[in-house]
Amino acid sequence: MSQIASDGHAHLVGMTIDATTTSGLEPLMSIDDLASYLGIPVTTIYDWRVSGKGPCAIRVGRHLKFAVSDVHDWVEHQRELAPGHPQHDR
Repeated sequence: MSQIASDGHAHLVGMTIDATTTSGLEPLMSIDDLASYLGIPVTTIYDWRVSGKGPCAIRVGRHLKFAVSDVHDWVEHQRELAPGHPQHDR
């Protein structure tokens, strides 16, 4: 297990991932890691996948993995334009 720390994703410091990084490879999060990070049930992520919401996944065999950069980008796109005013493209 490795920790995300100095790769520019300070908001993910302390989150463990089950991928060992090798020079040039981006860390991947499991669906459990993603659910824990977002503070939501794993079932919500599966629901989002059915409805086309949520971050894109990478299928590794039977497992779903999420690139840290994809999660970061997806979270940024969830940000409101102003308090109580969601983005129009959702």
